[in-house]
Amino acid sequence: MAHSSVNILIVDDIAHNITALEALLSRPGIELLVANSGHAALDLLLKHDAALAILDVNMPGMSGFELASLMRGSPRTSHVPIIFLTATTEDASRTFRGYEAGAVDFLHKPFDPRILQSKVDVFVQLEQHKRQLADQLLATRQLLEANEMLMAVLGHDLRTPLGTVLASAEYLVRNAPDEQAGTVANRIKSSSLRMSRMVHQLLNLARLQGGRMPLGPRTTDLAALCGSVIEEFASQEGGERIALESRGNCSGSWDADLLWQAISNLVSNALHHGTPDGGIVVDIDGSDAQHVTLTIANGGTIPPGVMPHLFDAFGNATAGRRTTNGRPADGRSAETRAREGLGLGLHIVRTVVHMHGGKVRVTSDGEHGTVFTIELPRETAYGAIR
Repeated sequence: MAHSSVNILIVDDIAHNITALEALLSRPGIELLVANSGHAALDLLLKHDAALAILDVNMPGMSGFELASLMRGSPRTSHVPIIFLTATTEDASRTFRGYEAGAVDFLHKPFDPRILQSKVDVFVQLEQHKRQLADQLLATRQLLEANEMLMAVLGHDLRTPLGTVLASAEYLVRNAPDEQAGTVANRIKSSSLRMSRMVHQLLNLARLQGGRMPLGPRTTDLAALCGSVIEEFASQEGGERIALESRGNCSGSWDADLLWQAISNLVSNALHHGTPDGGIVVDIDGSDAQHVTLTIANGGTIPPGVMPHLFDAFGNATAGRRTTNGRPADGRSAETRAREGLGLGLHIVRTVVHMHGGKVRVTSDGEHGTVFTIELPRETAYGAIR
């Protein structure tokens, strides 16, 4: 963003002193505001913002100290750094009075021009950095507003017509007059469901990263929670292959809704990317007093090159793809897999687990298949995204 010049106020009642300071400090990017009295300086400060004020101490009518006190008393000018210049002999009491009045420096005439230039350069750079930070803050606010608008569109304006499309597709599937029409209807339904999952993931990611989904921990039985997740998948293709095992005390203080989403993402990942004829085992181990361990295991393997980026946002749309002898386990092409989602499911899993102060990891090999492991402390210590 383009900015105007940095304003520096010079106040001195002697004309040739002002001329000398103008010659010393004048350069592109700096606008010198010149006043020959304290009252004139206050008038300028009412109209302009200054990054630095260079004040002569000994002026008739209003001294530099008095002007500094008035500046410090006004919210508009209280933040302006002040450098005092004086031609009197060095006096510790006067120097102390200058600093007491709010000065950042006190120079005695004749002073070394290079020293004053260096000091002025520091305050000019500080002002430029302050303006850059203000620009960044404005851009961040605008981004947050755009994110709010996106969430509103996703949450209502897009989901409402999408629900209509899904309902219409379901009607066509049930009442298709012939096989070709049924195939088209199923394709519409499948694409609509995929879009619905994408919208849901985007909403969750925006809320999590925007801090709009703080943890609401309450006493939760992880085994019961996993059971409810599995029940949701019972009617889907392959849902009968999911088995639940648990032992020990599976209770803890967690946000059940967020954990439900994370576990659902992992089970969905296993169904879509695991071997089509292999079992999926959801196991909860509550034998440890400090934490509960959840594992979700299924057949197939993840390519080694994909593993380091598996939990990255938007980077694992095909990351969950299991292979058997180097080919996709379910026979679908890589292009088809890439169209299935945005690659946010596992990223959301990691975010939710970290919010609970837990850990998530994955192992994958030809002998044991793919196993996702989550360790959750029984008491959630914090809820910030790390």
